[in-house]
Amino acid sequence: MGYTLNFAAVWRSFDLLLEGLALSLALAFGAILIGAAIGLFTAFCLISKNGFARRPAGIYVTIIRNTPILVLVLFTYFALPQLGFRLGKIESFIFTLALYSGAYLAEVFRAGLLSIPVGLREAGLAIGLTEIQIRTSIIAPLMFRNVLPSLSSTIISLFKDTSLAAAIAVPELTFEARKINVETFRVIETWIVASCLYVITCSILAALMRALERRLSVPR
Repeated sequence: MGYTLNFAAVWRSFDLLLEGLALSLALAFGAILIGAAIGLFTAFCLISKNGFARRPAGIYVTIIRNTPILVLVLFTYFALPQLGFRLGKIESFIFTLALYSGAYLAEVFRAGLLSIPVGLREAGLAIGLTEIQIRTSIIAPLMFRNVLPSLSSTIISLFKDTSLAAAIAVPELTFEARKINVETFRVIETWIVASCLYVITCSILAALMRALERRLSVPR
């Protein structure tokens, strides 16, 4: 084939890849923090006996879970300004990723909430706690511990999904790699290095989440 690997051009721009990686992590964690709040609120709505809370939550989850995330990204950035809602590239992507993760986390949290024994709520009421206090100090902490493995997978998945931000020119890792690729024509080398950065980062995130799971696990 006559193609000779030469990573020199990629190494000269390696700092751009690291800056893109840092932005990718910031996008992922910003989205997961907002998405977790959305997901938890939606999960409580989904298990509510009040139809006015349950039905809109169900519609939100159904629509978001069945729409490709790239379509959501493009809709938020290009279509919402036509309706008067204009956001910057980074803010727009975080907002979209948060809505997307919130819909998936809602189902994760719903399963976790349903796994909590009903007796804990009754015990909380018996000692004089309010519903809000029971949910924040008893139910939510137990639920988070139960769903931590699924939450870990979601965080890693969201980090990889930040590559879609390149579609709206957010300078994250994939965007920077594509830029280097265009400027240097070192296609194989550029994407090998970018892929390695994704794999290494995901492996570190997975290891950190496993350590957190072990720390929070209940001794048997």
